[in-house]
Amino acid sequence: MRLRVEFTTEPFDLDEAPAHALVARDVIERAQLDAVDVGPFGNTAEGGSEAVLTAVDALLRRALEAGATRISLQVNVVGEGGDK
Repeated sequence: MRLRVEFTTEPFDLDEAPAHALVARDVIERAQLDAVDVGPFGNTAEGGSEAVLTAVDALLRRALEAGATRISLQVNVVGEGGDK
């Protein structure tokens, strides 16, 4: 099964990316995921279910440790296929 994760971390800072946002993006960029797209107001990535779920776990833990006060997260099934 393939999954797509979309997420944002808060609080926002339009002048400089906060530590929690940088940590969350780093987790996603280092994970074994495809189609990673990071931006100032939202981030998305796709991959096999195990890779996405592992990355989401790390993202939540590390972003909260880095000062996030809110993480908005959505996970969708986007297709079938082997886990990566």
